[in-house]
Amino acid sequence: MNKLMKPTFSTAAAAASVLSGWLLAQDVSAAASAPASANAPLSWRLGPGQYRQTIVEVFGPSISITGRFDPEYRQDGLLTIGARTASISASGVERYDELAENIAAQVVDERNRDTLIPCKPASATASDEACARQFLSAAGRLLYRRALTEEEIAASVKLAGIVSQAKHDFYAGLAGALGNMLLSPNFLYVYKTFEPDPEQNGKLRLDGYSKASVLSFFLWNAPPDDALLSAAENGEIHTKKGLRRQVDRMLASPSLENGVRAFFSDMLGFSEFETLAKDPMFFPRFTPRVIDQAQEQTLRTIVDLLVVRQGDYRDLFTTPDTFLTRSLAALYGIPIVDTTDNGQPERWIPYSFPADDPRAGILSHASFVALHSPSGRSSPTDRGKALREYLLCQAVPSPPADVSFAVVQDTNHPVYRTARERLGAHATDAACSGCHKITDPIGLALENFDSAGGFRTTENGAQIDTSGELNGTKFDGPVGLAKALRSDPALTACVATRAVAYASGRTPRRGDAELKRIQAEFADNRYNFVELLREVALSDALFSVPPQATQLVTAR
Repeated sequence: MNKLMKPTFSTAAAAASVLSGWLLAQDVSAAASAPASANAPLSWRLGPGQYRQTIVEVFGPSISITGRFDPEYRQDGLLTIGARTASISASGVERYDELAENIAAQVVDERNRDTLIPCKPASATASDEACARQFLSAAGRLLYRRALTEEEIAASVKLAGIVSQAKHDFYAGLAGALGNMLLSPNFLYVYKTFEPDPEQNGKLRLDGYSKASVLSFFLWNAPPDDALLSAAENGEIHTKKGLRRQVDRMLASPSLENGVRAFFSDMLGFSEFETLAKDPMFFPRFTPRVIDQAQEQTLRTIVDLLVVRQGDYRDLFTTPDTFLTRSLAALYGIPIVDTTDNGQPERWIPYSFPADDPRAGILSHASFVALHSPSGRSSPTDRGKALREYLLCQAVPSPPADVSFAVVQDTNHPVYRTARERLGAHATDAACSGCHKITDPIGLALENFDSAGGFRTTENGAQIDTSGELNGTKFDGPVGLAKALRSDPALTACVATRAVAYASGRTPRRGDAELKRIQAEFADNRYNFVELLREVALSDALFSVPPQATQLVTAR
């Protein structure tokens, strides 16, 4: 593997050209040697959240990360799976170059160097090989998620020396070498590396560093910490006892919250908030601040119920307990006392909806009903489709290309005043009725919530009918829907499937024996989500060796 040599005085275009060439070569090599099936990815590109969290874990929260990333691609319901086939565009390479230089400059500046660099050079205006080696080998181990080879360390130290000599500045040289690491595919991609399994002659296993990365990004959405890397280095991670010790430690860590947040943000499609907008003429309270708070409300509710209290996963959909800010309370029409001073960030206040309130569970949050609605109107079809696909793992076909939605979109129709009436008229088209039968009966139950998440009982002066049916269970209203959903076995089967797919990077095949075992254990543990994470983290599904790994090793 050629090392990227990117002194800070080179142009971003030159750096982009080097990295683009490297990535193209890797893509061609992988395409030539990998089988057609994408079920067993050998690497994935760090997502924006993983990139940011890595910088926080390695250098601390004082390092600001500004800039855009390449769009993420959702496959089989998860961005995490899409990352296994994601490449980096030419413009994306330039953005990574800018990010790398900016981060490196912050690490070595006078405000941070005494904290982040464990040594001082003999002279600040000249190279210092010993100090550069100490810093770069330690930082590289965390950034590359493995120990650097002597060749890699020597190349980085040499680069630091070249830039230091040219600029008469030790810290400029250190920044150049660090920026080079941050632009390397060894940082931007997570690779699965295999080695002979000493316990099974002729078989392969994931090496310790690969196991550590798979575990840490699954449970923490972050790179392995020193303890996990040490377990990889000393072989502890390869023993059942050692692996369980690490998993137990990680599940007890505060970092688990980051991992749970990342999982549900992906599963619930929160990346779509980046393009969400509401008509300010109709929904003036739905501001950019509320968009951020809508996501945070749901994530706080999830963490509190599933991590802090380790409750039943199904209760997410019926719980009256949540958290509100003053702005969200106003959106929902809820009187709430907030003593936050003007100009200060709004406080999050625990809140429980009354027993007779129409809101309960995360389906009543703006993060669901507003996210799955167009700009100026609600959409029972979009909401029903999202519920089926995100929460029940049931595919809903896309509408035919030539279908007219004129009646559905006409919210001022003189005859069809409510969404139910407009959808009823639209669904008379034979090409539409099949899909609408599986989406609309559940989406219409949420019609009490407008496009921004506000509550209403009428539309255009007509009473809203929120009765419906889910897989044979009839109900009335959003609370009735939540109870029906809680009782549907597909709900818990789906989240277990998503957890396995999220961790392994592939969707399990229908009838997969290991998935069935994990789903059964989930039920036996009363749908405790933390226990589900434990089962997945310790399962064969996470560390299995894909067929193409054997092919690649044999070919070499």
